[in-house]
Amino acid sequence: MRKLTVSTFISLDGVTQGPGGAREDPSGEFRLGGWIVPYADEAVGQHVQDLLAQPFELLLGRRTYDIFASYWPHVSADSGSRAIADLFNRVPKHVATHRSGALDWHNSHALVGDLVDAIRALQRQDGADLLTFGSGDMVRQLLAAGLVDELCFLIYPVMLGRGKRLFGDDALASAFTLTHSTSTPGGVLITRYLRSGEVRTGEFE
Repeated sequence: MRKLTVSTFISLDGVTQGPGGAREDPSGEFRLGGWIVPYADEAVGQHVQDLLAQPFELLLGRRTYDIFASYWPHVSADSGSRAIADLFNRVPKHVATHRSGALDWHNSHALVGDLVDAIRALQRQDGADLLTFGSGDMVRQLLAAGLVDELCFLIYPVMLGRGKRLFGDDALASAFTLTHSTSTPGGVLITRYLRSGEVRTGEFE
């Protein structure tokens, strides 16, 4: 059974829209795209390297896939991001999409049929674990179906007020265990949570 990890940049008020730039996702008149950029530092970069240190395959929603496909294949040989680009360009990429257009990025495959069924089938296969970045619309469906095994949050010290949020009211109630937590010099909290079963409840006397 392959583990599914979701890695997400998230604001204090739960917004995940357009973290990397103004043109990433301006839908709904979102005007604060690029809100993670001022906090980029070596600690965040090291976290990404650690996350990619184990074998993985990418699982992406179509919007995130298109953003990645427009960037990573074109990273120059002398760029500091070249090692990540080589990884992303090489590994299998599973894409949730309703569009009929071709997926031209090397080793990309469209998921067929019902999304939840297709990802369950992927998880049952042998192979490397599945790693998702962004892909908020897809992730919300996976959270509702209880398919996310690990949440990796980079929590930024900003409140954005409006924008697309990761969690909806249909997320499956689940308990998670905090397995890693650190902060960067800029105040970004880097956390990893592993699913640990059902939510426990009680009462104070």
